[in-house]
Amino acid sequence: MADTKREIERKFEFSTAEAARRGVPDLTGTAAIAAVTDQGTVDLDAVYYDTPDRRLAADGLTLRRRTGGQDEGWHLKLPVSPGVRDEVGAALSETVPPALAALVRSRVRDAGLGPQVRLVSSRHVSHLLDADGALLAELSTDEVVAERGETTAGWTEVEVELADGVDPDLLDAVETTFRKAGLRVCGAPSKLARALAETDAEPPARPSGGAGPEGTAGAHVVAYLTEQRDTLIAHDPAVRRNLPDSVHQMRVTTRRLRSTFKTYRKVLDREVTDPIGEELRWLAAELGVDRDQEVLMERLRSHLAALPSTLLAGPARDRLQTWNTSRRSASRRRALAALDSDRYVNLLDALDALLDAPPLLDGAAKSPGKVLPKAVLRDYARLATRIDAALALDEGRERDLALHEARKAAKRVRYAADSAVPELGKPAKRLAKAVKRVQSLLGDHQDSVVAREALRGLADQAADAGESAFTWGVLYGREEALAERSERELPGIWAKASAPALRTALK
Repeated sequence: MADTKREIERKFEFSTAEAARRGVPDLTGTAAIAAVTDQGTVDLDAVYYDTPDRRLAADGLTLRRRTGGQDEGWHLKLPVSPGVRDEVGAALSETVPPALAALVRSRVRDAGLGPQVRLVSSRHVSHLLDADGALLAELSTDEVVAERGETTAGWTEVEVELADGVDPDLLDAVETTFRKAGLRVCGAPSKLARALAETDAEPPARPSGGAGPEGTAGAHVVAYLTEQRDTLIAHDPAVRRNLPDSVHQMRVTTRRLRSTFKTYRKVLDREVTDPIGEELRWLAAELGVDRDQEVLMERLRSHLAALPSTLLAGPARDRLQTWNTSRRSASRRRALAALDSDRYVNLLDALDALLDAPPLLDGAAKSPGKVLPKAVLRDYARLATRIDAALALDEGRERDLALHEARKAAKRVRYAADSAVPELGKPAKRLAKAVKRVQSLLGDHQDSVVAREALRGLADQAADAGESAFTWGVLYGREEALAERSERELPGIWAKASAPALRTALK
C-alpha cells in the first residue's frame, strides 16, 4: 500500500564561498521559530529511475529508491505547484512497486524504467520548533555527490520542509534570513534536476512538430491541442489516486480534445483526427461511469438531507449509501481498467504522433483572426439549431433527449470559444461565459432526468425489500419540478447567450 504526504519545501544554496564557510545561520527568532534542535547526521543513498529519454524528469517527476534515514523506501514525487509536491511512498523492494509504476504509466508507457542517476548525501538535520516545542519545519543541510556513469558532480544544498499544517509564510521569513546570510533559492527545482544538469543529461526538449509558422491558425490549434494532451497525461495519476474532481477534469480534457478536432476541421484533416476522436469518446465514456455516479450520488444525498423528517420513511439514507457503494465500486474498477489498458496507451501514442506531424489542411496557413471566428460561429449555429428544435417539442422524453443534445452542442461552443481566447481575447471569453450558463442550465436538467431514473430504481428496491417507497416518490416529484423550472428558464438564458452583439464582436 502506497502512502502519500504533501511536501512543502524550499531549497537553498550558498551564493559565495564566504557564505559557505560561514554556514547556515541560526534561525532562532525568525518568525515563530523559538528553538533549533540538532537531530544529527544521516547518510542517504538514492537511485533515481526514469525512462532512457528521461520522460519523468522532463515533466518534473522524480522516482527514487532510497536507503538510509527513517523513510527509506521508494518515493514518487508529483509536482503540485512551485515548491509543493505530493510524495507517494512504498516499502523498499528490488523493483519498482506496481502502485508507483501505475502512477507514471501515462508518461512511461512501453519505454521501461531503469536507474539513471545515483545521489549519495550526507544530511545534517535540525528541527525548527515554536515556543510550545511543536515542530514547524525540518532543516537539512546536504552534502551531495551525483553519479551518472563515469560522470560525477557535487554540491551543498540547504532545504527547509514544513511540518503538516504550518503556514507557508514561514518559508518566506526563512528565505529573508538566509538571503542576508548569503544563501539564495536554488535554480533547480529538485536534486535530480540539478544532478542531470551538472552531469550533462538534461531531458531533451519535446519535439515542436510541424504546425506551421508562428501566427498561423495551424500553430494556434496545435498549441492548444498540445496543452490539452499534456493536461490529460497530468490528470492520469490523480485519477488513479482517487483525488477529488480528478475524474471530472480528465473527462473534460478528453472532450476538449475531441471537440477541437471537430471545430477546426478546416485546419486538421478529419480522416486522421476522427479515429483518434472516437478513441477519446471511448475514454470519456469509461471515465464517465464513475463521474456520473459521483455527481448523481451527491445530488440525491443533498436532496435527501434537505427533506424534513416528516417526509423520511424507512431506512432511506442506509439504502442510498448501499446503492452507491455497490455502483461506485464497479464504476471505479471500470475507470482504472481503462487506464491500465493497451488501448489507452495506444491513444496517448496516437495523440503524440498527431502533434509531432499534424495533418494540416490549407486553412492552417491562414491567420487565426480569420479561421477561429468562423469555426466558433459554425459551432454556435449548430447549437442554435438544437436549442430551437428542443424548445419546439412538447414536454416529455423526446424533449429531454433534444435538450441533452443541445447541452452537448453548448459544450462544444464553449470549448471552441475557450480555445480561441488567446487570439480573440475578451469577445471569445464573453461568448464562452454566456454559453456556459446555457450549458449549466441544460446540465442541471439532464442531471434531473438521470436522477429520476435512479429514484425509480431505488423505489423498486425499497418495495422489493418491504420498505416504504414514499420518500423516493417525494424526491422524484421534486426532480420533476426542478426540470420544469429549468425548461421555463431556458428561453431567457438562451436569449442572452444568443444576443447578436456577442457574435458580432468575434468578427
